[in-house]
Amino acid sequence: MGSEDWLRKKAELVASIKRLGFPAALGEQVAANLGGIKAMDRMIAYLDYVKPRKAELVVDEMLAICSDIEAWHKKKDAQEANAAYTDWLEYGPEDE
Repeated sequence: MGSEDWLRKKAELVASIKRLGFPAALGEQVAANLGGIKAMDRMIAYLDYVKPRKAELVVDEMLAICSDIEAWHKKKDAQEANAAYTDWLEYGPEDE
């Protein structure tokens, strides 16, 4: 997926936020903070399903999505470190 896909998804997110009566600037900031297309998809689904009436709820959900993404990254890093440690235990240091 390229930058055109990202821009399209950002426009979709901004449009969803505007439909709820919030300023486009809020959508721009939410998109910038979420960063990825999947995160924006998740946010759009939330907006369409919940239809929050307060900007604070939109921002709160954005922060929750960002937190989930960070937790996923930490989990993947821990899995990679664990796999490397297991390899080291099984095969020993590389210099032997």
